[in-house]
Amino acid sequence: MRDKSWLLAALVAAALVLWMVSGYVVRGGERARTEPDVEEAPDAPVTTVQVREQRAEAVTRRLELQGQALPERVVTIRAEVTGRVRAVPVAKGGRVEAGTVIAELAQNDRQARLQEAQALVKQRQAEAEAARKLADSGYQSDTRVRAADAALEAARARLATIREEIDQTRITSAFAGVLDERHVEEGDYLAPGDPVGRIVDLDPLRIAVNVSQQDIDSVTEGVQAQARFATGEQREATVRYIASEATEQTRTFRVELEVANADVRIPAGVSVTVRIPIETVRAHFLSPALLALNDEGALGVKTVAGDGRVAFHPVEVVRAELDGVWVTGLPEAVRLITVGHGFVRHGEPVKAVTAGESPLDLNGHAGRDALALALERG
Repeated sequence: MRDKSWLLAALVAAALVLWMVSGYVVRGGERARTEPDVEEAPDAPVTTVQVREQRAEAVTRRLELQGQALPERVVTIRAEVTGRVRAVPVAKGGRVEAGTVIAELAQNDRQARLQEAQALVKQRQAEAEAARKLADSGYQSDTRVRAADAALEAARARLATIREEIDQTRITSAFAGVLDERHVEEGDYLAPGDPVGRIVDLDPLRIAVNVSQQDIDSVTEGVQAQARFATGEQREATVRYIASEATEQTRTFRVELEVANADVRIPAGVSVTVRIPIETVRAHFLSPALLALNDEGALGVKTVAGDGRVAFHPVEVVRAELDGVWVTGLPEAVRLITVGHGFVRHGEPVKAVTAGESPLDLNGHAGRDALALALERG
């Protein structure tokens, strides 16, 4: 009886153990199926950026060059006859027209010699007429007639010479301009070849620039350009000369432009910046602060693509203005990131809002989230 009781107790204990083990396995299997071994990472925060939708516009590319203003003509007026300076009517720096007297020499005996030459011409003319009449009557040979005619021509030449000499005592400007230098004063004595004054023609004004061999094909004669002088003046300029040969030292081509300067407000010799239009392209206007560099060092702009991710577009600056730059390389229509572009990278999903929908404050919540994310990325 005692053996049967022991056997029954052993069977009950074994059944109890099997029941407990089976329950643990079932529950453990269910837990393995319902609970993951590794917890899934929560979703990363999405940075909010402000965007502006804009389209490309037609803009003219310009070749910007540094040059110098030059006078149209510069001539040093010199004396052609001897004499003492009796008058200098034009002051240094004064405006002159073509034919303006800038110095006058004393006549001395020139008027007397003029009267003498005039009298001699009358005498020789009378002698020549008498010789012809005698020759017509047969009392004078043809040789005598020709000699009388020759004497008359010599007298006339002498008269013309003295008249020209008298005219040359009045030293005049050859063209309109400015008497930039005056080398004589009243009482000076001049000989042929002595300098009297320097005339500078400033209307039109020439601008000389050097164009590289890579850009020379883009410049054509007759093109209208913009010229900004160091004096602050801005004028329209016209390309009028393009050198056919590059300089040996710099391999650049000399190009000259013409600028109207009737008021002579622009002096020669000043520096000038010239902008010559070369082509029209489609470009976007934006602030230079929106430009960024990618990991390769390329200059570009960040936009939000149609899938809501950041896109980096390499760009080229084609024209600079006082309040921004024109760039090419962007699509025709873009959503340009204007606030927060420094906290996001190419390919990153973002939440894009416009200024009207939700103006972003970089010192606010969105800015702190973006800054924290940037610091976390290191």
